[in-house]
Amino acid sequence: MPSKEQNPLNPKKLLLSKWTAVKPSHKRKHFLVSKVILPELSDSAIEFVEIEAVFDKQIELIPWRQLKDTEIWIQGWV
Repeated sequence: MPSKEQNPLNPKKLLLSKWTAVKPSHKRKHFLVSKVILPELSDSAIEFVEIEAVFDKQIELIPWRQLKDTEIWIQGWV
């Protein structure tokens, strides 16, 4: 089984990065990482980010690693 292609990402550099949904829903295609959710324990890894739809400002909480999946997200606004 072929592995999914991945975008190389650093979770600490995600804030305000731009993303395009491969399969847009509800006219939400372009997104901005509006918040990086810091873990309660400072030595723990970042796990989640908030993304905001440019179209209607809808906010979604997603695991940041999902952004590495090129079947779901393309880095930048395409």
